[in-house]
Amino acid sequence: MADNDTSTQTSGNGKGTVSAARNRGASRSARSSGASEAAMKKQIAELKREVTRLNRMLSDQAEETAHGWYQSAADRASNLYSNATGRASRTARQLRSQAHSVSETVQQNPGTISTAVAIGGLLGVLIGLAIARNSQPEPDWFHRWHR
Repeated sequence: MADNDTSTQTSGNGKGTVSAARNRGASRSARSSGASEAAMKKQIAELKREVTRLNRMLSDQAEETAHGWYQSAADRASNLYSNATGRASRTARQLRSQAHSVSETVQQNPGTISTAVAIGGLLGVLIGLAIARNSQPEPDWFHRWHR
């Protein structure tokens, strides 16, 4: 019906029908470009939703992986701590028993222990003097004052 209206408005020279055809072609191309633009917008929106969904999936997987690593590290640390605690407890018991036996020996033989400590101290002093004598004989600053 719109075609009839445009043709009745044209003059007798025929130029109106050409312009009406052009208008119809332009409106068809505008409608088709609008439709393709709407389709593209719809596809872009779908792609955005898909990317968002994929990002969520990746973050969930990363969270699960990180949680697994954390749990594994926590389990290993707990095992190491419990093993170290057991070893420290056994070592402390052994040290206590050895200290107790040493203290009993000292109480039973006070003269022998004091003599051994004195001889050990004397040997330590002698070794220290020998090492000091064999190292640099005298520092340079000592010679400056005695020339």
